[in-house]
Formats: sequence, C-alpha cells, structure tokens
Amino acid sequence: MVVTAAGTGINLALGVLYTWSIFKSAIRLSMEQGGTGAFSWDPAALNDPYAVCVLVFACTMVLAGRCQDRFGPRVAALISGALVGLGFVWISQSTNYWVWVAGFGVLVGAGIAFGYSAATPAALKWFPPNRTGSITGIVVSGFGLASVYIAPLATWMLIAWGLSGAMLFFGIAFFLVVSLLALLLVRPPQGFTPAGFVDRRQNAAVRGAIEDADVPPSRMLRRPLFWLLWALYFIGAGAGLMVIGSIAGMAKQSLAEQAFVAVALLAVGNAAGRIVVGMLSDRIGRKNTLGGVLLVQALFMFGAIPVVAAGSHAVLLVLVMVGIGFNYGANLALFPAFAKDLWGIKNFGVNYGLLFTAWGIGGFVLSRVSEVLKTTSGGFTASFVVAGALLVAGASMVLLIHDPKCEARRRVAKDRRTREPPFGAGRSAA
Repeated sequence: MVVTAAGTGINLALGVLYTWSIFKSAIRLSMEQGGTGAFSWDPAALNDPYAVCVLVFACTMVLAGRCQDRFGPRVAALISGALVGLGFVWISQSTNYWVWVAGFGVLVGAGIAFGYSAATPAALKWFPPNRTGSITGIVVSGFGLASVYIAPLATWMLIAWGLSGAMLFFGIAFFLVVSLLALLLVRPPQGFTPAGFVDRRQNAAVRGAIEDADVPPSRMLRRPLFWLLWALYFIGAGAGLMVIGSIAGMAKQSLAEQAFVAVALLAVGNAAGRIVVGMLSDRIGRKNTLGGVLLVQALFMFGAIPVVAAGSHAVLLVLVMVGIGFNYGANLALFPAFAKDLWGIKNFGVNYGLLFTAWGIGGFVLSRVSEVLKTTSGGFTASFVVAGALLVAGASMVLLIHDPKCEARRRVAKDRRTREPPFGAGRSAA
C-alpha cells in the first residue's frame, strides 16, 4: 500500500491544474489595476496557458508512458517534479505572456504527464487483476481531490504573498513533495505474483483466461477495440468537460460567498466517482459499469436543463454538478483499467498514453463546441442536449465491446467468494 499511497500523493500535488481559474482571476485583477510590473495581456488570451497545459499534458502522456515503461516509475516521477517545479519558479519571476505559456503550459503540462503516467502502473503491479479498478480509482482520485486543499491554499497565499510569491511557493513545494514521493515508487521483484486471484494451484486454462496479455502499442493500434474505446473516452470525458466549467460558474453565482463549497463538492464528487466506480467495475465488469456511467451521465445532462433554466435553485444545481463530476471522474478510473485488462502492464504507460489522447482531444473539441453553442443560442440548453445525446450514443456503442477475459475474471472471482468461508468461520477458538 506504500506505493499506492505515494502515487495518490503525487496526483494530489499535480492536481494544481484544476485551480487555474484562481490564478487567472489574479492575473485579470492585476491587468485591471495596472501599474509597474502589472500583467498586460490580451483579455481574450487569459485562458491560453491552461489550454496549452491541458493539450501538452495529453500529448506528452505517450512519451511519459514510454519513459515509465523503460526506466521505471521513479525516474518518470522525478522528471515530473523537476519540470513542474521549474515551470512554477519560472513564471513566478515574470508577467510576460509567452513565459507563462511556456512555463505553465509546456513545462507544467509535461511535468503533470510524467507524474500521472508513473503513479498508476507502479501501484497496479503489486495487486492482482481483480483489484485493477479499485487501485486505479484510489490512485487517480488524488488528481480530482487536489482542488479541495489547493484552491483555499492558493487563495490565501495570493492574498498574503501575491501571485509571484504563491507561484514560487508552489514551484519549490511541488518539486520537493513529488521528488520525495517518487522515491517510494518501486517495482515488485522479478517473478513477483500478486496473491489473491491468480495462483499456481489453478490450472493452465484458468490462468490463461484471466491473466493479462502484454500487447505492444503497434499491435494495439491495429485492433478495432482500441479505437472503439478511444471514441468512448472522447465522449465520456469530453461531454463532462463540455459543461463542468459552465455549471461551476453558475453555482458560484448562485452561492456567492459560499462558492468554495460548490468547488469542494465538485472535487469530492470527481474523486469519489473514480474510487466507487473503480471498485464497482471489479465486481460487475468494466463494460457493464461503463454503460451504466454513460447512461446516468446522460440523465444528469438532460436533468440539468430545467434546473439551469430555473436559475435560482442553487442546491439542485450543486447536486447536478456533483453528479456530473462523479460520472466524469469515473472515466478516469475505467479507461486505465480497460487498458491494463486488455493490453497488459508491460506496455501500460505507452498504451494508456495513446488512449489518454482521447481525453485531451475530447475536452478541447467539445469545450470549443460548447462555447460556440452558448454564443449562438445565448444559453446552456444546447450544450446539455448535445452532451446528453453523445452520451446516449456512447452507451449504445458500449454493447460492441467484447472482452472474454473480463467475463472469465468475474466467474473466477465469484467462484472464490462462494468457496471462501465467512470471516472467522472454521477457526478454532484461541
């Protein structure tokens, strides 16, 4: 569990990506106040460092995954700490637009990718296949939960130290925290077999049916199932990102000074979705879980239309936001588990990195679609309708997924549960 805790801790640090809106508000305030050393950007470019960061994060995952697969999680995580730390320290010394695009967008984005790609596979190697979803959900939950503590911390530091001081603090702190946690990311010894699911007493046919097969990236890309999952990831993550920003903004307007409660609840919902759905997928299968997540997310999208139209129901709006965040977070647990189940752990870094490009492209494309729809229609209804329709289509596409190993694992796990006596049964009294 030490490796799992270290991976979760790294993601807790790297989730600073989700607090960009706080930094953006400080930059906008500096532009409005003016004076010596103030920011002087084009207001339309305020979100550019964040957009570049997201794009670099998604695209660098393949390179970072290759590094993790070849040199191990510790090296990848140390690179992460160095890049993120350097990026924040650099932008703390400048108000120049291009410095922020390069520092936050490129360096921090690439650093997040190296850390994110190191945390999950390091933990998965210590656990059997029937706990893939659970462990994945726990590790990646740190990324979703990060804004619960980073948002208020950043807000306090901006008031106490200013934007430059806050960025310098984050740079030094993230370098130290991520680098120290990286030392705890160790691989299992050669020949290690996790106990609890596949053991040597099972016959070769059973072992072959449930153990992971290591598939190289070149062969994975030739399989239609990869592209089906890529499209589903594009829809599931992209539809969530398409509306989350808008809902969060509306909740902040409704709750006024209590807006931090909405942000915290969204983060908790995001993190909880990763843990709960990861565990659920171990019991009922990835395919069934994904289909349910997409359908429930579609219901939240359509249900949000009358809630948003009413405008004044802040509590209902927060509940819808938490539900959408929960189902969005579920994608970040399900698709890494799919990648490990279908294509093994040996090339997991690269394989999942290639699949993860769907998250980056989906978020970028569908967020832009959402902005166009809001501009042309003057409201949010069209965005919810399009997102809901895409999710219903995605739920239908889930029926095309065929993974014999998933069913085999479920049968073996069920058989083990029925054969194992209840806790304490069959034991003699001390």
